[in-house]
Amino acid sequence: MKVVILGYGKMGQLIEKFAMKRGHEIFFIVDKDNRESISANDLAEADVAIDFSEPAAALDNIHLCFEANLPIVVGTTGWYAHLDEVKSICEDENQTMLYGSNFSIGVNVFFHINKLLAKAINPYKQYDVQVEEIHHIHKLDAPSGTAITIAEGILDNTPSKTKWVNDVIGEGEEVIPKPDELLIESHRIEEVPGTHTVVYSSEVDQIEFKHTAHSRAGFALGAVVAAEWLQDKQGFYQVTEMFDFI
Repeated sequence: MKVVILGYGKMGQLIEKFAMKRGHEIFFIVDKDNRESISANDLAEADVAIDFSEPAAALDNIHLCFEANLPIVVGTTGWYAHLDEVKSICEDENQTMLYGSNFSIGVNVFFHINKLLAKAINPYKQYDVQVEEIHHIHKLDAPSGTAITIAEGILDNTPSKTKWVNDVIGEGEEVIPKPDELLIESHRIEEVPGTHTVVYSSEVDQIEFKHTAHSRAGFALGAVVAAEWLQDKQGFYQVTEMFDFI
């Protein structure tokens, strides 16, 4: 495939490495230095785009690819307030897009078991639950998209919780959740690729369910695999649809 990389930070560079290793051609690299000069015509001959840019740039990049009729894989998070709008445009204009908060195989298994765990514990009201996430200090959005997906999996299977709230540790006043609120506690620490923990606590014990990423490599490889999966498809997809084990 001829691959366009949107965003050329650490993730973009890893995507370049894995794409080439899997036999693909890097057709174009778009970053903040050249983004303003790029038009849809520049991308017309490409096969797929992979976006790991910044939340503020993701929407513009999605619309650019739609204009170019170019399928796009979006790993950037922090723009999901516009998700319904983007989905409508994608479907109305017969475009192709796959998005996800995390492309790691391990994390997608985690998402699945997280839902089962929430459903299993729900009858036992002595347990309260919260989500903790740790990322590197360069991550621009909080909570992480992965933490939000985890929280949504819990909310869907825990009727006593109606919404999530976020507390970024070390920034502003401490957030104290109400009984019907699910707390996502966010930590930003030097060079942590990503750690997510679901904690169920009662007076007598505590259950912790945890995923730790050792590097960004799993996310980058998963994004390239997603781009391969998207070929010959049309429509709007989530990364979880790639995993038939779910």
